[in-house]
Amino acid sequence: MNVSIDFIDSRTTSENSAKVTVSRTVSEYEPATFEEAITATKFGKYNILLAFLAMLSSFCTVFDTSTMSYTFVAAQCDLELSLSDKGLLNAVTYAGMITSAIIWGFLFDVLGRKKLLIFGFLVDAIFVFTSAFSQSLPLLLASKYLQGFIINGPFAAVSSYISEFHCAMYRPVYQMIIGTSNSFGTVLLPLLAWVILPQNMDFTIVKLNFHSWNVFLLVSGLPAFLSAIMYLLFPESPKFLMTSGQNDKALKVFQKIFSVNTGQPPECYPIKHLVDETQNTSTNETSTKRNTLQALKEGFQQIKPICLPPQLVRILLACTIFLFVTMSLNILRLWLPQIFQIMTDYQEAHEEEPAGLCTMLMESIDGKNSSSSEECEVNVSNDSTYINSTIVGCTAICGNLLAASLIRHIGKKKILTVALIIAGSCGVFLYFSENPELAVFCSSMFIAGGSVSNNVMVSVAVDMFPTTLRTMAISLGLMIGRSGAMFGNFIFPYLLQTGCEAPFFFIGGSMLGTKI
Repeated sequence: MNVSIDFIDSRTTSENSAKVTVSRTVSEYEPATFEEAITATKFGKYNILLAFLAMLSSFCTVFDTSTMSYTFVAAQCDLELSLSDKGLLNAVTYAGMITSAIIWGFLFDVLGRKKLLIFGFLVDAIFVFTSAFSQSLPLLLASKYLQGFIINGPFAAVSSYISEFHCAMYRPVYQMIIGTSNSFGTVLLPLLAWVILPQNMDFTIVKLNFHSWNVFLLVSGLPAFLSAIMYLLFPESPKFLMTSGQNDKALKVFQKIFSVNTGQPPECYPIKHLVDETQNTSTNETSTKRNTLQALKEGFQQIKPICLPPQLVRILLACTIFLFVTMSLNILRLWLPQIFQIMTDYQEAHEEEPAGLCTMLMESIDGKNSSSSEECEVNVSNDSTYINSTIVGCTAICGNLLAASLIRHIGKKKILTVALIIAGSCGVFLYFSENPELAVFCSSMFIAGGSVSNNVMVSVAVDMFPTTLRTMAISLGLMIGRSGAMFGNFIFPYLLQTGCEAPFFFIGGSMLGTKI
């Protein structure tokens, strides 16, 4: 039986390559490439289940990096947090991510995705639960660092894992779905904080004092725990199986996907043989029968190709864009709840007196510097803070959905350019915001543009590198970006103390500079 397959030629390098459809008739007994095999599985329920899994997994990274934004507002009296302490809490998770980036990269590319995804999400959940029991700043910092160390690997691998279950036609769309899920997590988190943090919780368990922010951290660990369980139900990536010479297992995965999507028996899958993607027989034998030590040695060998042309130029370009986009995006994203809290506190203290964003920020900072001896008080029942944060998250979702619908029609480069211009301009305009409403609008557009830019860059990186280097390249790019996020969140409190111009010109200028 001959099968006619229409698929996207992923080898083409043109910007509008997603529009180039290649049609080929594949004999039942002719070996099929990965692209032909995955296209023949059709699109259906299995892909929808993968989308749900990607969404749940995306929540883990958002929660790990963002919970402190809401926690330190509620916990600043319990833990006696200063402005610099808050910057450190925002930065320390990224420090953990940086130190584990290369390790996770080659582990996933050499040992596979599934087992390490399960391990990563399970251990991450344990560290999140540990942070919920924190009674002091050092323990909270340590647990947040370990969360970053662990979650960095699963986050990078999710993009590769999900992409390797889809043909080239759907890969960019699914990357945008992952990005939209990240944005949805930024909506879910303030809603969760709104429900839990205003509650007057104060109880003791085994000499440990618990407040509403402890419960908030405990609940935020559930997505990681559920993700670990769900990955038990899914197979290894078929692309990884083919690359490592395990075509028999890969074929069974293709058959299962086909059966779930079409409702037909697995035996009806039209492709019976797969192309051998291994270099030679000895390599194949090593790939299928290697032990853990051999796998680790192979992983270290993968660093060399990235340091040589043509991969060197590509990785330098990708890392530069990741650096400035991730840094700017995560500085403002993680400080917005605190900024919104300051805005609302100012309005309540001045009876809705009109004032610009900079006026509110400077009065709050000057007030804290001059009244450090006063009794600590915090308004956790501040509805405006949670509402504004939800608005920002919803705007980011709309931006990612719009980008996902347009990416196949106008190309990644144009979307990336427009998103960077919007984000950079709105970052600068924040300095000129004359009222809270304009500040919320500018911050919403900045986060939306930055989120789209970041997600499109991950999609570009997936296509820029071969399978054996893909996760490592993404991990390296994200490591550089998170280095910027760590540095930016650490210095942001000090930038605020120097004046209002520096922080907003810094984040807006970084986005605009990346576009150039």
